[in-house]
Amino acid sequence: MYSFEVTGGKKLKGEITPQGAKNEALQIISAVLLTPEKMTITNIPDILDVNLLIELLGEMGVKIQRPQRDTCIFQSDDVNIDYLHSETYRKKSGKLRGSVMVAGPMLSRFRKAFIPKPGGDKIGRRRLDTHIVGFEKLGAQFEYITADGFFHLHALKLQGTYLLLDEPSVTGTANIIMAAVMAKGITTIYNAACEPYIQQLCKMLNRMGAKISGIGSNLLSIEGVTYLGGTEHRMLPDMIETGSFIGLAAMTQSDITIKNVGLDNIGIIPDKFKQLGIQMEFMGDDIHIPSQELYEIQNFLDGSVLTIYDHPWPGLTPDLLSIILVVATQARGSVLIHQKMFESRLFFVDKLIDMGAQIILCDPHRAAVIGLAREQKLRGITMSSPDIRAGVSLLIAALSAEGKSTIQNIDQIDRGYQYIDDRLKNLGAEIKRIQVN
Repeated sequence: MYSFEVTGGKKLKGEITPQGAKNEALQIISAVLLTPEKMTITNIPDILDVNLLIELLGEMGVKIQRPQRDTCIFQSDDVNIDYLHSETYRKKSGKLRGSVMVAGPMLSRFRKAFIPKPGGDKIGRRRLDTHIVGFEKLGAQFEYITADGFFHLHALKLQGTYLLLDEPSVTGTANIIMAAVMAKGITTIYNAACEPYIQQLCKMLNRMGAKISGIGSNLLSIEGVTYLGGTEHRMLPDMIETGSFIGLAAMTQSDITIKNVGLDNIGIIPDKFKQLGIQMEFMGDDIHIPSQELYEIQNFLDGSVLTIYDHPWPGLTPDLLSIILVVATQARGSVLIHQKMFESRLFFVDKLIDMGAQIILCDPHRAAVIGLAREQKLRGITMSSPDIRAGVSLLIAALSAEGKSTIQNIDQIDRGYQYIDDRLKNLGAEIKRIQVN
């Protein structure tokens, strides 16, 4: 195991480029199971979660070439379906929430799938209901076997149907799309997630021969086809990394340019940071964050305290609320952070309070932040990373704090951010990766 040892209080400077989108990668890489032909995927993030999924596919019998760390060529022409019911698969996939994305392609092509209990972040309950109900309405039969810890799914055939999702789940929508692309007839999905990740998946599937319309909206129509072929696909830049780097620049009073962010696909993320008073300049596809001594949180037009909350696309992704909360601790003014989707994601604020931040945790979903306006700097402490986004938020706090901080359990950070310590060092950060017993 490793920890980060961080000496904070240093202004950073330079350029940094976001990795490929983690949340897109888990869908796109699962989709290679839909065809026996070759699939070339580029701009793959070199992170633990994605690498674990690639490893799982390899053990299923998928042929994999990796000429570079960000490029893989997949060919699923000899898939071992029984491996998905093995104890080895259960243990490995149980560590990865994204392993559920394999079920849709397996049902679509092989009419059989196994889903272990989901793993991943400890940020609250993540239901599988949207996935399972969608599969059932397409004609799959479902059973949970307590003895082996798997959800068993099988279908003699899949039939297109009308689906009104009870929530616009990104992974649920993606899984149902992949199950429906080779179902007989037309599937209509209403209240579908429409994040850029879903749009990317649909565009790639159409290049493979699928017939999906309504891309970019919450109403998708899928006309089933009998065969999908191979294609090439490039991941979008990771919008969560872009938001993280905006927050890093503001907290450390640094002059940073974020390169090739994919501005057309990051929605209101820059606007939300502007509400915290953070200045930024857009140069082509880059975002420049100038060094700023102080930033001031805006109020609503009627003078009331700003509330920032997560919402399905095109609203703010919940993955950035932890970053925004940390950034607000050094602003002038107050803000209420409302994390609607996950009931345990704000518990990391205890560590920020230990560092000197003024935060009131109202309940598991809401935290009131009273900005310190840099009159009192955060102080370095020893802390542990509870999940991917909170871990990076604590890392940003440590980089802005006085003195030395130690961040334990950094495997959580490595799950979502590639080579983060090396990339921060290139900006001038003082950070060490320390091996611990």
